[in-house]
Amino acid sequence: QVQLVASGGGLVQAGGSLRLSCAASGLTFSTYVMGWFRQAPGKEREFVAAINWNGGAIKYADAVKGRFTVSRDNAKNTVYLQMNNLKPEDTAVYFCAAKENRFGVLSTNNYNYWGQGTQVTVSS
Repeated sequence: QVQLVASGGGLVQAGGSLRLSCAASGLTFSTYVMGWFRQAPGKEREFVAAINWNGGAIKYADAVKGRFTVSRDNAKNTVYLQMNNLKPEDTAVYFCAAKENRFGVLSTNNYNYWGQGTQVTVSS
């Protein structure tokens, strides 16, 4: 049974930082592209970042470029999202996801597995 467990969310002031983690089990982690998405109240889930199996290919949404960093540790079956200089508009539930196919990283439809989400709230 595949499980993705996201953690590290919380309440932070604007300009602050958080580090999200997503621990995976039940799959061959190193063969999966890992993605981070977020969903704010009343909005659709949107792409944040993705990283390929060895970190050699990384993509960010324009809204987070230069502030967020995605990384992974295949030995620990974990993917991370370091979020710096947080803004109130970053407030959302953040989800990690895993995909094994060759389809694009931007669409939620292309991911095979999803974590449960972790809340990030940025106060102004």
